Amino acid sequence: MAELIEHSGTVERAEGGKVFVRITSHSACGTCSARQACGLAETQEKMVEVAAADAARFEPGDAVTVGIRRRAGMLSVALAYGGALAVLLAALGLTIGVAGWSEGRGALVSLAAVVLYYMVLWLFRRRIEHTIQFTITKN
Repeated sequence: MAELIEHSGTVERAEGGKVFVRITSHSACGTCSARQACGLAETQEKMVEVAAADAARFEPGDAVTVGIRRRAGMLSVALAYGGALAVLLAALGLTIGVAGWSEGRGALVSLAAVVLYYMVLWLFRRRIEHTIQFTITKN
């Protein structure tokens, strides 16, 4: 298994030690010849902010490769989706199963708990940024 997850992109701008890269991600069927007819092929553009000490050497329009360690990528997915799911299920189980609240009330409390979870992630975003770092190289 490769150590890095990499995507090609184009530099939008570079400023203040950061490079902003536009990455176009395609669905798995993006290269299929029938994609125009079926309508299932998706293309999404994402903007990635990469901290780089040598950000001044990147110019808008440069073709680059942005990478992230596989472990850091898995951690980000776990924090974004796995943690939220765990909080949702725990809050739902506690409110309905243990406290005996109604399903509607338990669902509202569970959604509020997920919002609180994402607020806590936002508060700790600087600490998380140091763990999950992107690399950038010119093509």
